[in-house]
Amino acid sequence: MSGWAQGGVRKFRICLSVVILAGFLLWAPAVQALSEDQQLVVDAWSFVNQSYVDPTFEGIPWRRLRQRALEQPIPSRESAYEAIETMLAPLGDPFTCFLRPEQFKALTDSTAGSISGVGLQLGINEGETVVQVISSLDGSPAAAAEIQPGSVVLAVEGDSVEDLGLEGVAAALRGPSGTVVDIELVAPDGERQSLSLERRTVDLRPVRSRRLREDGHTYGLLQIRQFTTKVPELVSTALAELQNKCVEGLILDLRNNPGGLVSSGLKVGNSLLDAQPLVSIRDRNGIVDTIITDAGELYDGPIVVLVNSGTASASEILAGALQDDGRAEVLGRPTFGKGLIQTLIPLSDGSGLTVTVARYVTPAGNDIQSVGIMPNQVLAALTQETPEDDSQDPWLERAMVALQNQFHRHDKHIERTAMT
Repeated sequence: MSGWAQGGVRKFRICLSVVILAGFLLWAPAVQALSEDQQLVVDAWSFVNQSYVDPTFEGIPWRRLRQRALEQPIPSRESAYEAIETMLAPLGDPFTCFLRPEQFKALTDSTAGSISGVGLQLGINEGETVVQVISSLDGSPAAAAEIQPGSVVLAVEGDSVEDLGLEGVAAALRGPSGTVVDIELVAPDGERQSLSLERRTVDLRPVRSRRLREDGHTYGLLQIRQFTTKVPELVSTALAELQNKCVEGLILDLRNNPGGLVSSGLKVGNSLLDAQPLVSIRDRNGIVDTIITDAGELYDGPIVVLVNSGTASASEILAGALQDDGRAEVLGRPTFGKGLIQTLIPLSDGSGLTVTVARYVTPAGNDIQSVGIMPNQVLAALTQETPEDDSQDPWLERAMVALQNQFHRHDKHIERTAMT
């Protein structure tokens, strides 16, 4: 009996414990569902957490930043936007940032080939807050005002660059065609400028080509102003047209090309390299993926590349590959130095993120971040970075001379081969 009784007591205690535990579960407070605005913050955090190039987040308490953001009241969409911006700020990465719906749309529109604004391409060096002009788009209000590459933006509509940040400056300069925006900047020579520019729709016209003749030779000039979705197709068409005109050499003009879609830049490189390394990309896990171009080229003749301080990102990838692979000689000035790759991530309400997802090095292993590509021939800086009249562009003259030298070296190589 005592054994049965003790067993019964044990069973009773177990049952009682289960009932008590169940009571706690039944009376536990329900988990509160996130509001749409809170969910937007969580989604933004999750995308960056999954994608950012440095999974350690450089010692920043990344998970704690998410918790802090949700601990604060988020009663509106604007407060959600501010919470996301506050969350991203400690990263110190000017290229990983939040874009409001109008900003995100403007950026995606620019990759398609058109913008409504003043036509300034802007950049910022890693670890700095100074927003610099990379280039002014041809035919834009900025070009008409002769804003020079290297100019430093101080304020837009009275708001300082320190308060706006890179994307804030870009967003403030965009707007409906016909509206006016005030901008303050310092030119490369130190002159302070206050300008009022009328915004308008600017067709990027990312690819332009024409034939040049000099000393009995015929050259092709291929200018790429930005890598948009249509650029690879436009470049293929341009190369075919130039070859139909029997050009002997190609001048690839990447001056003031701030980059754009890396994928488009890689496709152009695939047209000019024959089964050669194009770029090595290192992702957040330290995995290096070396991209090799396909066999065959759309153009296999001599090439000279023109670059300057406005040449950045995807255009640096292309110039660096052509230089390292011995495919082209690079002339001009040291490039901007952007060796980071970003991706665009849309959020549920039309806003979005740009997130740094990888670093890249050239085929020779050169990391150009904040350094740039050094030309084979460094040319004297121009007072006007891209003269509209070819006859006023001494860099084109130097490029044609460089191509002629390539012709002579090629002829001598053929003679030596024939003699042996």
